Amino acid sequence: SAYKGKADMYDPLASLSDNWLNEAGAEFNPAFQIGATAPLGYFDPAGFCKKGDEKSFRNLRTAEIKHGRVAMMAALGGVVQHFVKFLGFEEVPSGLGAVNIAPGSYGFIALFGIAGALELAMWTESDDKAPGNFGDPLGLDQYNEDTRNRELNNGRFAMFAAIGIIAAELLTGKDAVEQLGF
Repeated sequence: SAYKGKADMYDPLASLSDNWLNEAGAEFNPAFQIGATAPLGYFDPAGFCKKGDEKSFRNLRTAEIKHGRVAMMAALGGVVQHFVKFLGFEEVPSGLGAVNIAPGSYGFIALFGIAGALELAMWTESDDKAPGNFGDPLGLDQYNEDTRNRELNNGRFAMFAAIGIIAAELLTGKDAVEQLGF
């Protein structure tokens, strides 16, 4: 199995049957990793992840987690910005138009810079940890298989939600909440 022997990574050997292990095989198999959940199971119709190629899988999984996390924040932000305005940003429009008008553009630049600094300094990937594992800063002990599957699935859904919000706003000129008729 893929992460065999790496303590903080998913290790299917810990709880699964001999039959499952025979099906998985000895080489790396992306179909048996975290994120292969019902109803689709392992879904790679374009064949990006090859059996035995753990390095490419790790790169793609890292990108999937990062994009999912950004999309979750984008979808939430698309709704929240309609109702919440920070001090000094009261006149900034909701939606995509916020980045074109000062001080909204300054806020976007600051957010972009902070995220970039965190990405380069603190949120770096390590080969001895699972993709996206940056520890447990709050000590909640929630970095387990169930939470990781939920994060991947919510991130996948959020990527569609965020692109839907953006596309709808570009088409109609209405922000995420106005799309709903409010």
